[in-house]
Amino acid sequence: MTTAHTSVPEVLAALKDVTYPAGKDDLVAAARGAGASEEVVRALRGIPAEQYSGRDDVARSVRVDPDPDPGHSAAQRAEEARKGGKPGISQHLREEPRTPIQEEFDR
Repeated sequence: MTTAHTSVPEVLAALKDVTYPAGKDDLVAAARGAGASEEVVRALRGIPAEQYSGRDDVARSVRVDPDPDPGHSAAQRAEEARKGGKPGISQHLREEPRTPIQEEFDR
């Protein structure tokens, strides 16, 4: 399943005039009628086809991209990539260059 490049508040803002309960098709039509972005419409098309009793149900069902590294700038993410990982990855999971001694043992 793919995720849309939008946020839950954006999706809910596009559905502010919806009367619940509402089905998936009703939600998609309402978002289009409200002039929602294609990303919002795509996120709504990705939810299960069922009746939603309210905004909370929609918020729990919609899939959106989380922020990849909250609190980290692009420079910090680039630095972590150069080090062979990103924040939150255990050191033993990162690829590190082999030392000359390790290379000698592998021969």
